[in-house]
Amino acid sequence: MLRINNIFNFSRIIIFIIIFNFNSNAFAIIDHRIAVLVNDQIITSYDITQRMKINAILQGINITAENNNQLANIVVDELIKEKLKSEKLTEYDITVSNEEYLLQEGIFFKNKPYNKKEILEIFEENNINYSSLQNQLTNEMSWSKLISGIYYRLTSASEIEIEEVMLKNPGITEEKARDLIIQKQLDLKSSKLIRDMLNEATIEYK
Repeated sequence: MLRINNIFNFSRIIIFIIIFNFNSNAFAIIDHRIAVLVNDQIITSYDITQRMKINAILQGINITAENNNQLANIVVDELIKEKLKSEKLTEYDITVSNEEYLLQEGIFFKNKPYNKKEILEIFEENNINYSSLQNQLTNEMSWSKLISGIYYRLTSASEIEIEEVMLKNPGITEEKARDLIIQKQLDLKSSKLIRDMLNEATIEYK
């Protein structure tokens, strides 16, 4: 119970720091103002605020006047990339089933210090839509499916590479070592594709 109470105290601090410079009416208006145009897709101030609060809670970061701009810039970068990924996912008609999502959501919460019920309560207290996190997870899953579908057949892991990974990670299996090598190659392909999309995109900051 102590851990949950600490989380709630922290979440109250987050929401206070984010909105202390705004009265409620002004904040409501700013929340939905268009902040960035990514090709024809819109990112609003509401989207940015939601993601900032989600990241702060999940990462245990306290948003302050000193780090607010830095965190906002990180979030804007994340959201721009997600918009571009969404375009590519639509192009390739990549979808995630409800069963796939629930499985990944379960894995997600296993790696967090709180469960889904606790995070739902925290989100409600901080006026965060849980669908924002769901959309984020779905985007990440869909993107992984796309990258694997396009590039997996182009990846490979030599015996030398596998041996090197196993030497650096005692106790790791050969299969796990191969998976790590393949995943690293897929991550590099993903990063390059995202850079190419950023270079080709029309991004307008409002």
